[in-house]
Amino acid sequence: MRIDRPAELGERAARAIDRQDWLAPVEDTLQEAIGAAYRAGGAVGQRVKDFLHGTWLGHPLHPVLTDVPIGAWTTALVFDVLDRSRRHGWWTRRALQRRADDAITVGVVGAVGAALAGITDWQHTRGGARRTGLAHAALNTVALACYGGSLALRARGARAEGRSLAYAGYAVLLASAYLGGRLVYHHRVGVDHAERDAAPAEFARALRDAELPEGQHRRVEVAGVAVLLVRRAGRVHALGERCSHMGGPLAEGEVWDDSVVCPWHGSRFALEDGRVLGGPATMPQPCFETRVRNGWIEVRRAADALAAA
Repeated sequence: MRIDRPAELGERAARAIDRQDWLAPVEDTLQEAIGAAYRAGGAVGQRVKDFLHGTWLGHPLHPVLTDVPIGAWTTALVFDVLDRSRRHGWWTRRALQRRADDAITVGVVGAVGAALAGITDWQHTRGGARRTGLAHAALNTVALACYGGSLALRARGARAEGRSLAYAGYAVLLASAYLGGRLVYHHRVGVDHAERDAAPAEFARALRDAELPEGQHRRVEVAGVAVLLVRRAGRVHALGERCSHMGGPLAEGEVWDDSVVCPWHGSRFALEDGRVLGGPATMPQPCFETRVRNGWIEVRRAADALAAA
């Protein structure tokens, strides 16, 4: 009898999740509720949202926080296994039990934080990524419930039952981790979507100077790279045109003061240097040097990018 490899089993499960079209209304309702909650908070809500996205960190906060429950619950698993050994004395076993309970508690607290960051990121997903993310969140919720129930059982002295429930929670956690990896490596959620390394190292023509009036912005291609040109206060700014968050077209967005806003999810970037001024983006936009020569606007990779290369 043929036994499927883990990769095949995971792919079949992922495709099965994608086929659950009945979940679409649930996904729509949840995403709208999350967005409405942050909008209701006004400026404070936006700051909390940016914090949970990881705008201040330079990459998504969610994967950082997931290390806490994974590490803590793995530690608890080790202590639980050692606790079952008959080679330990009463005092040693009692110490192992306390450490296991403490590790589970730390994991529960960390899981709540990871969940808040995760749903904040999830609200901007679409298609297969949205459905996979919902399944990922559901499994994490089940794992959290298992560990919460395990703590309650341990507190009542039912340690054997508490260990069994923790084992079940860990198995669910592993399944959820697979879907989390699929979100990143298959659906590319949380990764940089901007084009950074293909821009020319030397100045190349992008657009005739007369074709970019004051206060206007245009999308051009230079050496196969999409570039956003903006003329403001007599100066020409050039940023990567694909939003680093999800690849949205910045040329279709609005220019506010000295920044540009992505039309897809509202990320805002400084024209001066591409830094993130507002999430959900966490990574800055590529920024290019510009000059006007012989009636042409020319661009090249910024000096810091050249130095890094």
